[in-house]
Amino acid sequence: MHEIFINYRTKGGKEVAYMCEHQLSARFGTDSVFLARNSIDPGDTMDVLLRTPRRCHVLLALIDEEWLEAPDRDQPGRRALDDPDDWVRREIEEALSGGALIVPVFIGRKVEQLDPRRLPRSLAELAEYQYTRVELHRIEEDLTRLGDRLVRRVPALASLDGRTGPEQPAPAEPAAATVHNEHQSGGIGQVGGSVGTYINDARGPLHAGPGDQINGPQINGDGTNYVAGDNHGGIRQGFGTRTPRGGDER
Repeated sequence: MHEIFINYRTKGGKEVAYMCEHQLSARFGTDSVFLARNSIDPGDTMDVLLRTPRRCHVLLALIDEEWLEAPDRDQPGRRALDDPDDWVRREIEEALSGGALIVPVFIGRKVEQLDPRRLPRSLAELAEYQYTRVELHRIEEDLTRLGDRLVRRVPALASLDGRTGPEQPAPAEPAAATVHNEHQSGGIGQVGGSVGTYINDARGPLHAGPGDQINGPQINGDGTNYVAGDNHGGIRQGFGTRTPRGGDER
């Protein structure tokens, strides 16, 4: 079964119809998109143009600025849409009766939103459907966006979607240190944001990481000794000139 049926009028919609068929077939599979000229097999009757929209999930109604007032070739002075046997009209009617999702696709910027009062009664509800717009200079982008919308609305298309997902951003470089709710502005070359531990003016021993810290006393001047740790056997100290040892020393 064809999931997407492309409805268009040859004059005004043919070029975009082929672009739609090409891009959507590449994304959802060639058997998923029906375009009359390419999808009717030899020996098929024209009744396939009525059976297919009745069974499809989506009908894209391509509408250019001349679509509404396109003349009936067989009866001068009458609009084509006013002819009950007009194929464009009949295909849309069949899709409506079959419960398909109908998407009016406006071609170019000049197409205005449809007025139900200017449509045949059988097509009046077409004016109530949310439309999309495509332009030739960005047709690939517009059709990609249309395909994305259809995937969200039609599960059958989501299962056929062969488009590669959007490229994921490269992972961020690992942080040099863990940061917890600290905020500093200025001071280090105008650094802003969260920088963890910030020391503006250090005057003495510092400890900014995990583990224990052991600081000795700060000692200035000559002839000063500092002993840390365990001491066994006492400490001998001398200051200035040493006095020779004599026999009376006890």
